Amino acid sequence: MSTARWIDSDAELAEVVAELVTVERYAIDTEFHRERTYYPALALVQLAWEVPGGQEVVLVDPLGVDVHQFVDLFQSDAEAVFHAAQQDLDVLTSAVGAIPTRIFDTQIAAGFVGYGTPSLVSLVQGELGETVAKGDRLTDWLRRPLSDAQREYAAADVVYLLELERRLLAQLAELDRVEWAIEACEELRRRPTGAGEPLDAWTRLKDVKGLRPRSRAVAQAVAAWRERTAASRNVPVRQVLPDLAILGIAQRRPTSDKELSQARGVDDRFNRGKIAAQLLEAVAAGNAADPPDPLPSADDLERDLRPAVTLVSAWVSQVAKQARVDTAMLATRADLIAFLSGDPDARLRHGWRAELAGEGIDRLVSGRSALTFDRGAGLKLVDL
Repeated sequence: MSTARWIDSDAELAEVVAELVTVERYAIDTEFHRERTYYPALALVQLAWEVPGGQEVVLVDPLGVDVHQFVDLFQSDAEAVFHAAQQDLDVLTSAVGAIPTRIFDTQIAAGFVGYGTPSLVSLVQGELGETVAKGDRLTDWLRRPLSDAQREYAAADVVYLLELERRLLAQLAELDRVEWAIEACEELRRRPTGAGEPLDAWTRLKDVKGLRPRSRAVAQAVAAWRERTAASRNVPVRQVLPDLAILGIAQRRPTSDKELSQARGVDDRFNRGKIAAQLLEAVAAGNAADPPDPLPSADDLERDLRPAVTLVSAWVSQVAKQARVDTAMLATRADLIAFLSGDPDARLRHGWRAELAGEGIDRLVSGRSALTFDRGAGLKLVDL
């Protein structure tokens, strides 16, 4: 493994960025903590790129440098190679205020050549025959100095990525799926990152689908209050108010401290004083607001289409298996419902998903094709 160079001054980072903006591609990973904060705390940035005779690997200490220097790199034409990039993109959005303009995610690419959301360890083992030490999952990456073992473990997250990209691109080319992978990586890159809109926070609550319209509006208002409060204090949302309390308040819709204290999940920390007043204010705002639309479910479909969800889901799973594509990447249940409900923006109506499964689903539900079962081949789509 290449020896990683420690970068903890702005001058050193400026030199690294100046070199990286000239390369075709570089590997990147991050270490961070978010257990005790609302915003993720960036603790380390690992980078690797090819140089004559091998690789250069650096570990950038965000506690010692101005990470906004990465903006110049991210706005360049250099491709950033990640593994499982979603959280890294969230963290970089929060810490740097920017993400790379071009990315390649080896986990996504692997999903098109027969892997099912592989870890970096399993992908390196499967493609390169190397065994990567798993290290300590609970390492405190914000503590300084990092030990040699911690630095080696962190560097391992990037040293294999560029070779993995080469191997995966070769396999994708053989399968004529390079564009599929590029499209999926761009889809991930464009996905909203960061904290999100407070008024959408209610959609992440468990068991929220069962709420009536007016209770939904209250849940939206209270969850938004919790989100803004957590952000202002930079603490996890669960420390401000538990999910159960939001659902209990939404169902009861209290108008007084006494009624608030009777809501499920609300203990003495929340039913009196300033917090109680803010919660009751949020409840009042929710009562006065238009209820948000319910979350999509199979019940939203026309009654005669509801059985199609289960049938189509079984066929899509088989298509994914036969095509050696990760089923979860091809279509989630929400994707199927969006498609069957006629949503023009449904992911199955566009790009590689339409090519692989969307067009077949369309023929099936329109009556132009049917499914038969072959004991040897499973479900088969046949034209009528």
